[in-house]
Amino acid sequence: MVNTTAWNRLRYSLYAPIYDLVATKTFCKPRRNALGQVDWEPGMRVLLVGAGTGLDLPYLPRELEIHLTDLTPAMVTRARERAEHAQRDVECRVMDAAALDYPDEHFDVVVMHLILAVMPKPEQGLTEAYRVLKNDGQLCVMDKFQPDTHIAGPSRRALNAITSLIATDITRQATPLLQQAGFTIRRDEPVLMNGLFRALLAIK
Repeated sequence: MVNTTAWNRLRYSLYAPIYDLVATKTFCKPRRNALGQVDWEPGMRVLLVGAGTGLDLPYLPRELEIHLTDLTPAMVTRARERAEHAQRDVECRVMDAAALDYPDEHFDVVVMHLILAVMPKPEQGLTEAYRVLKNDGQLCVMDKFQPDTHIAGPSRRALNAITSLIATDITRQATPLLQQAGFTIRRDEPVLMNGLFRALLAIK
């Protein structure tokens, strides 16, 4: 299997210096729309999983307790610098989304943007997100997904062998993944490329 945790750590270490050039402008509106679905309240404890260089931070309310994780040390370093530049108090840690070092029912909101299509086993990431969320906690997801109405065909699966190596899986379906992890989907909106990218809000 090409898509492994070790491979993701290596390639995103290489991508880190140019990641913002590619991702900032493309995903600013999708990020804002996805985070706008969350019912925010002052003092919430929030976890950004697989947060990369911290590009979600500008779209979060300031009166939150924010924890940020990513698999890649180079990404976490850039996220920490972004938080400091914006004068945001953010705890930034290197951590695997499939094995979160947090207690059960610890967070009010978990944000997973552009990670479920990258993880080798997204089911493990969602299981961990469910575990660390409080009852009635909110999961905010934004990513690219295969339509829920049909599975990927042969041509898409063949293309996925290439895309999953260099960037991302293009065959995963959002609704089955979230529901199998125990989440109830409250909102589901297309945010980019005619619905290839979707923003979902789910409740534990």
